[in-house]
Amino acid sequence: MTTPNQQAARLWTMQFTSTPRCIALVRRQVGRALAGWGYGQDDIDRALLICSELATNAVQHGHRAGHLFEVRVTAQRADCLVEVSDPTPRQPRPVTAGTDDERGRGLHLVAALAEETGHRPRSPLGKTVWARLLLGEPKEETHA
Repeated sequence: MTTPNQQAARLWTMQFTSTPRCIALVRRQVGRALAGWGYGQDDIDRALLICSELATNAVQHGHRAGHLFEVRVTAQRADCLVEVSDPTPRQPRPVTAGTDDERGRGLHLVAALAEETGHRPRSPLGKTVWARLLLGEPKEETHA
């Protein structure tokens, strides 16, 4: 039972096919969940950018034929954890992008927007890359 000063953690999770067109679906679904939980648009936009970058990495670097990737968002008041799991054990590595490079900035961007980032092995296979960010206190939950 929660007291008036506590709020139960909210959890949203979904699996996606490992294709670039699913990145827009990740953004749409996570945005819908966060808006429904009462978070403001600036916070939602920041969380969506993190989700988008991590999901893009899962598609580009974690693809394994016949396997899905998973996005999980857990929020409790101002604390939000974004986790993206894919079926490959290869650890994420930030790279230094050149001025004209179109890729290579995603993990740096996630680190700049989040309070903490990391990764861990996932059982039975793969890894989970995560980012914890602080959001403004949510307004009363809506049913979007």
